[in-house]
Amino acid sequence: MGLISLGCAKNLVDAEIMLGSLLKSGVEIVNDPSLADAVIVNTCSFIDAAQEESVDTILESTEFRTQSRPGQAVIVSGCLPQRFRDELPELLPEVDAFMGIDQVEQVGQLVEQAIRTRGEKVQNPPPARKRTSGKSVKGRLETLEKAQPHTHAHEKESLGTGPTRRMLEAPNETSAQISLRPNYIPSYETPRFRLTPKHFAFVKIAEGCNHPCSFCIIPRMRGSHRSRAQADIVAEAKRLIADGVKELNLISQDSTYYGLDLRPNHTRAISSPERFTAASNALAADATTLSSLLRELNALKGDFWIRLLYTHPAHWTDSLVQTLADCRKVVRYVDMPLQHIHDDMLARMRRETTGDYIRDLIRRIRAGIPGIALRTTFIVGFPGETEAHFKTLLEFIRETRFERLGIFAYSQEDGTIAGKMSGQIPPAKRQKRRELAMAAQHEVARDVAQSFVGRTLKVLVEGETSRDTASLSGSGSWEHGHIRQGEAKGPAGTGKVRYQVARGEADAPDIDCRVYLRDENLPIGKFSKVRIIGHTDYDLLAEQAPRR
Repeated sequence: MGLISLGCAKNLVDAEIMLGSLLKSGVEIVNDPSLADAVIVNTCSFIDAAQEESVDTILESTEFRTQSRPGQAVIVSGCLPQRFRDELPELLPEVDAFMGIDQVEQVGQLVEQAIRTRGEKVQNPPPARKRTSGKSVKGRLETLEKAQPHTHAHEKESLGTGPTRRMLEAPNETSAQISLRPNYIPSYETPRFRLTPKHFAFVKIAEGCNHPCSFCIIPRMRGSHRSRAQADIVAEAKRLIADGVKELNLISQDSTYYGLDLRPNHTRAISSPERFTAASNALAADATTLSSLLRELNALKGDFWIRLLYTHPAHWTDSLVQTLADCRKVVRYVDMPLQHIHDDMLARMRRETTGDYIRDLIRRIRAGIPGIALRTTFIVGFPGETEAHFKTLLEFIRETRFERLGIFAYSQEDGTIAGKMSGQIPPAKRQKRRELAMAAQHEVARDVAQSFVGRTLKVLVEGETSRDTASLSGSGSWEHGHIRQGEAKGPAGTGKVRYQVARGEADAPDIDCRVYLRDENLPIGKFSKVRIIGHTDYDLLAEQAPRR
C-alpha cells in the first residue's frame, strides 16, 4: 500500500490516520509505488494551484499504473472529492474509489473494495476512451464550481435545493458514502502512523470552521467547527511525549475557537470579536477553552514545546494573552493570519475585524507576552484593492515589523463570494503587489535577524544538511561571510562544510526560518543552547553555546 499526501498539516494528520488504520488491519505500507497493490492520493482543493496539483498527481498515478502495475488500485481522498462529491467519478474514471473526510478510519474496507474493483476492470476492460487530460478535468471542475451556490456551514443549516439537493438524490456508486457536510473528528484511540520526524508532531484539536470569509472554501469542504474533548487531546499529548516528541504543534482551522462549540445551547453566530468575547465571558469557570487546554498541556511533565498555530484575530481574549504569558512550555510564537489591514478590504473579506482592532490586539499581545514572535499572512490583489489600500498595507508591514510574515497573491476561487465580486485585479498586478510587499518585509526580516546576533537561544536540532542542499531549499542568502568563512578547508580537506539545522521558538516546522550550525555535532531531535553569530537574509547562523 502506498500513499501520497498533498496540502497542509491538517491534511497530513488525516493521512497519518489512514496509514494507522491500514496498519491496524494488517496492510503493509511501502515507499516504492511499483510494489503497491493500491495507492491513495490525499488531495488538497483550497485554491486553484492546489487543485491543479491534486489533479496532476492523480493522473500521474494512473499513468504510472498503466506503465508499471496495471492491477494497482488508485484511491482519491481528502478535500477534492469532498468538494466535488459526485462529479469526480465521471471526470476521472481511471480512479477506482473516492473517499471523504468522514471515511478516514474506514480506509481499509475502501482499499479492499477498490482492489476488487480494479481487478474486475483488468479482467473485463471497459470500452476504450480518450485518455483523460488534466486540462479538461480542471476546466470542467471550474465550470461546475461556478454553478454552485456559495454558502457557509453556519449560514445554511438545511440541505436546501438546487445543485446541493441534486447531489444527494443521485450519488455515484464510487462516492455514495461521502457526506455532504462532514462531522468526523479524530480521538485518542484513533490509530495513527506519524509521518513527521520523531521529535515533533501535529495535534489536531478541532476540525471545520464557522467563519464567513469571502475568499475561503474551507467551511464547505470541512464542515462546521467541532472541538475534540480536552481530556482526549491531553491523553494524546501524553503518549506523544512518552514517545520522545519534543514539540506539540496544535492545529485546526481556527484554534482560538476551540471549546466554544462545546458550551450548552451554543450558536455559531459569534464570529465578531464582541460576540466572541461575550460568549467567552459567559462560560462557566470550568468550561473547556483554548486557555484551559494550554494550561493543562503546560502542566504535563517533561521538557517539550507547545506551539499554537492557526489563531483567528477576532477570537483573542485577554485571558488567552495571560495564558500564553504564564505557560513557559508554550513557545513565544503566535500564528495569526490577518489578511489585510485596511477597513475596506477587511469588510470585503468578511474578516469580522477592523484595522484599529488589529493594531490594538497586536499592542496587547506584545505588551502581555514579552519576546513574542508574531507570524501573519496577508492577501494582496483582492477584488477592489486600490493603490491606496495597498499602500496602507505596506506602511503597516513596515511599522509593525512582524517577526515572520507571508504574502499571498489573491487566488480567484469559484464557489466563493469573492470569486464573483466586481473589481477583480489582473493576475500580473496581483503578483507585482506581492513582490513589493515581500520586498518591504525583506528589509524588516534582515533587521529582525540582526537583532538576534550575540544572543543565546534554545533550539530544537532537526538534522544535518550541506551548503548546497540548504541553498537549494531556499534558506536565504548563502553568500553571507559567516557561511563562506573556512569553507576552503572543510572536513578532511574536502572543501565541504557540514551544517546542522535547528529551529528556535520563533520557527514553526516547514513554514518559518532556520538556525544553521557549522561543523557542530549536537544531538538530533533534542534541545540545545546555541549562540547566534550571524545571519543570512532570514535565517540565523549559530555555534554551540559555551557551557557554564
